[in-house]
This record gives sequence, structure tokens and C-alpha cells, in this order.
Amino acid sequence: MSAELPGDVLILAGAALLAAGVLSAGFAARLRVPGLLLFLGLGMVVGDDGLNLISLSDPVLAQRVAVLALIAILFEGGLGTKPTDLRRAAVPGLVLANVGVVVTAAVTAAAAALLLDLELVTALLLGAVTASTDAAAIFSVLRRSPLPKRLTALLEVESGANDPLAIVLTLSVLAAAASGLTAGGLIGFGAAQLLGGIAVGAVVGFAGSWVLSRVSLGAEGLYPVLALAVAGLAYGTAALLGGSGFFAVYLAGLLVGARVPRHRRVIRTFHDGLATIAEIALFLLLGLLVFPSQLPAIALPGLALAAVLVFVSRPLAVLACLLPLRFSQAEMAMVSWAGLRGAVPIVLATFPLTAGVADGVAIFNIVFFVVLVSSALQGTTVGWAAKRLGLEGEAHAWLPVAEALPLEGGDIDLVEVGVAADLAVCGSRLRDAPLPHGTLVTAIVRDGRTLLPRAATRLRAGDLVLVAAQRRETATAEVVAWARGERSHDAEPK
Repeated sequence: MSAELPGDVLILAGAALLAAGVLSAGFAARLRVPGLLLFLGLGMVVGDDGLNLISLSDPVLAQRVAVLALIAILFEGGLGTKPTDLRRAAVPGLVLANVGVVVTAAVTAAAAALLLDLELVTALLLGAVTASTDAAAIFSVLRRSPLPKRLTALLEVESGANDPLAIVLTLSVLAAAASGLTAGGLIGFGAAQLLGGIAVGAVVGFAGSWVLSRVSLGAEGLYPVLALAVAGLAYGTAALLGGSGFFAVYLAGLLVGARVPRHRRVIRTFHDGLATIAEIALFLLLGLLVFPSQLPAIALPGLALAAVLVFVSRPLAVLACLLPLRFSQAEMAMVSWAGLRGAVPIVLATFPLTAGVADGVAIFNIVFFVVLVSSALQGTTVGWAAKRLGLEGEAHAWLPVAEALPLEGGDIDLVEVGVAADLAVCGSRLRDAPLPHGTLVTAIVRDGRTLLPRAATRLRAGDLVLVAAQRRETATAEVVAWARGERSHDAEPK
């Protein structure tokens, strides 16, 4: 007698793959090798053309999994785009995320058509699929090799905001190939996707952030689940109305991340883990769908297009977007080299497969080489390039300046402030840094010990300051202003 269920073996295999990949990624980090490459290799080893332990021959199923993973990644990308970075790098970041994507796609498509003698549709699809940079890969690289704040903010904004346009371009080319759209129809389709996505993302994002900020759910763990529902509503509503669900998801995440300070930590933590799993799943998926026996025949075209993307398309896009904004040559070179490709091209490469494009398999295999070269070459040398260009930055905190922790059963929130070396309060005594009205420093965590604050206590870099604040919408913003030394009309007198 057996109690085995049909999905038990699949669950066991998936858990074993995840555990092996995560442990291998931890080892790879010590060697400065991108951990996601190990998941890619692992998928190839256990796939149909390897040990044949897992078979994934259904491109429609693969695309559905990839789309779900991409929704999780885009929503987390919006949550993780800090308002301070958006203000600091809004113009160059958004220009690079939009104009840069179009230029990259156009140059890459032209190179594919001329150098590889591909049909126009195939060339256009390759340009669109590979046009965006990967937020998760860039964030990971910048943690290991920090750059000056101006460039860090620029790369964060660009990588978070450029995926939706690349998706719209890919869908537009597929629609044109399927129905014979004219140039005007193609532009109209793309505009409807963008405008619809922006409109739905704004409405759902504002409504979702309002609910998350004002409705008491009782259990703290329910807030990230509700945020996940907001992501699904944004995507589904936009898709049904003819807009870009991916654009809507990113914008909804951006609004939730900026407008829900009291539950930001638990939401960010949950969705950061979810996006990490999604990224792992996509690289495993790429490895499972790629047949190593087919790669030698496509190796030269794949490596040639990867070289064009790294050394021609990306630098030209950066030059066109940042030269008018008075970036230096070194800064533009660094931004060009840090434009890593990753999860989104993997997802988009499944679209031609499911759409029945004649060269769908070739497109997918070429994308394999693009992702491989970008991760292995650029991902391992960003720190070296920054050093050679004289653009090394100091390591800085990656969490927001302040996080609000709601205390149930009262009208007080506990706001955590991580004291970074560049904050105005670092080095100041508490008596010399008047707090906003209605707030009080209750404890300071330093080197694993908890200190009771006194007026003469001097704040140090690395301190975690716990501030009790009367519950109000502006409390967290006031504490952030205090930490940065910005003038606050509500500050207590000395």
C-alpha cells in the first residue's frame, strides 16, 4: 500500500534542485562568480539533453511560469525603487529606460539583420528581447562593487523601469508579424499598451497603497499577501483592458513602496524573497529549455550578437541618452558596462516560441548566449571597471533610511533608523539633533548591544536607532528628514 501522490516526486526534485542551487550560489559568491549561472548550468545538466531527470517540452507551460515569475520580479523592482533615488536620477534614469531601450533594440536588430543575415521579424525580435537590463543582477553587483551615488541611483532607476518597454516592443513586433500591422498600427498598439499600463498601474497602485496604509488586517503577515494581490490586480486589469500588465505591475509596486511606510519592511522582505525565487526559476527554466547539442551550431551568431550588444548597442544608447545630460566619459563608460542582461530576456525569448515564429528556437538559443556572456563577463568585472575608471564608491546602506514598525493596540509606531556614515545625524549628540515633535529615541542598538539613550549619546555609523512616534501619516517622513539634517518645522526646541 502506498500513500504517494502524483506530485510528490516533482516536489522532491524541485526542492533538491533549489537547495543544491542555493548552496552552490553561496559558494560561487566567494569566487565572484554570478550564482545565477550555476542555476543555468544546473538546468542544462538535469534537462532533456543532459541527465534527462526533468523534461520541460511544453513552451506554453514554460511561458506561463515565466510570466508569473516576471510579475513577481517587476513588482519587487517597483517596491525596491527608492523615492530618493528616483528624485536623484529621475531624468537620466527614465530617459535611459525608454529612449535607451529603443536605441538598443534598433541597433541590435540592425546588426542581427546585416551581420547574421536574419529575416526582419527575427532581427526585430532579437533587438526587442535583449533591450532591457536586469534589476536583480545589477542590484547584486552594486552591493559587491558600489559606485558613486549618482551612478548607483541611475542604474537602479533604469533597470527597474526599462523592462516594461522591452516587453511592449516584443509584443508589438509579434502582433505586427501575426496580423500584418502597418507602421502606424504598430505605433498605435505600442502606445495603447504603454498608456493603458500607466493608467491602470496608477489607479491600482494608489488604491492598493491606500488600503494597505489604512486598513487594519490584524496579522502583520497578511500585508505582503495583500500587496501580492495588488500586483495581480494591476497585471490582470491592464491585460484585460488592452494595456501592458507588466508596466502596470511595476508602477503599482513603485506606488506601494513609496506610500506604505508602516508595513514596508514586511512587504519588502516577503517580495524580495519571492523575486529571488522567481529569478532562480527563470535561470533554471532557461537551462531546461536549452538543448546543449543545438548550441554549437548557433554559438558564433549568439556570441556575435552578444558582442554587438555589449560593445556597440549599449554604449550607443548610453551615449545618445547621457551625453546631452553632461555625464563624463568615464561615467558613460561605467553605465554602459554595468548594463547586465538576465531574467527578462529569458522570459521574452519564450514569446516567439509560443507564437509559432519560424526562428523561435534560434532566438531562444541566441538569448542563451547573450545572458551567459553578460553574466559571466560583465557581472564579474564591474568592480574592476569601476577601479580602472576611477569611479569606486563607498559602500552604503541598501535599506531605506527609516522603516516604520507598527505596534498593534496603540497609536504609536516604532521607526527604525539605520545610521549610515553619510547621514547628517552621524557623529552628532542627541541633544544637538532635535527630534520632530511627537517622537522620542527609545533605544540604540550598537555592536549587538542595546543602549539606553542620553542627551550626550553620540550617534555612530552602524547604529540602529529606535524612535517612538505618534501614529500619523507624516511620522516616518519627519524622522527621515531628521536623520538627513533637513529642516523640520516640527522639531522640538533644544
